[in-house]
Amino acid sequence: MNIIDGKQIAKDLRIKIANEVKTLKRPPGLAVILVGEDPASAVYVRNKELACKEAGFFSDKIIKSENTTEEQLLEEVERLNNNPHIDGILVQLPLPSHINANKVIEHISPLKDVDGFHSENIGKLMQNKSHLRPCTPKGVMTILSSIDCKVIGMNCVVVGASNIVGRPMAMELLNARGTVTICNSKTKDLAGVVSRADIVVVGVGIPEMVKGDWVKDGAIVIDVGINRLEDGRLVGDVDFDAIKEKAGAITPVPGGVGPMTIATLLENTLIAYKQSL
Repeated sequence: MNIIDGKQIAKDLRIKIANEVKTLKRPPGLAVILVGEDPASAVYVRNKELACKEAGFFSDKIIKSENTTEEQLLEEVERLNNNPHIDGILVQLPLPSHINANKVIEHISPLKDVDGFHSENIGKLMQNKSHLRPCTPKGVMTILSSIDCKVIGMNCVVVGASNIVGRPMAMELLNARGTVTICNSKTKDLAGVVSRADIVVVGVGIPEMVKGDWVKDGAIVIDVGINRLEDGRLVGDVDFDAIKEKAGAITPVPGGVGPMTIATLLENTLIAYKQSL
């Protein structure tokens, strides 16, 4: 049994970034925009702010009221696009329903899109000449590299086809020369498809959906999901207890993929800084 310590991998990456920042002429700058008072979003933004401070970054947290119009938000993004001290711009999702999130993301300069969601950056990922890659899938690739997992020729199954995780995750694995199957809610015999995988990445938002008998012995299982149960426990999208003994390696929830997302956000901001020189 090999439980992957995402916290340690993320910590090592953050230390490496902080050491590099000490050698720079100015600190990399990350602006985070929070619209409204969603409690979970507020926690995420605070964690990002603390990570920036720890790494020696300049952090600009911009809080907007729930009543902010789409036009006002686009103006704020444009101001940050033109600010030479800001290398990365992140708009915390979800946004209030009266604001078109896609329009806002597309308004962020692709050179400052550290979430990697702009269609130009997604297009570059598709062509394997990526610049700023979506944080969670890129973080998963860092995890696989850290456990010396060679993706080349591996049978990889991605469960979930979201724009944030599933689709870019499939492209990351394809770019690493894996043989990739991406599954969605209409996939036939999902258990059978998963059972043939050497690497399984799951991000669907359904607690413990992937069962122990779905996964073959020795498979590497990456659980991107995080769900809070009625009893207060946090669990992922795979049945961790049923799978941990048979998996070659598995990420826990919490403490697996989650810490890598913020560490990769810092990594992307540092890349954007270097590109701006």
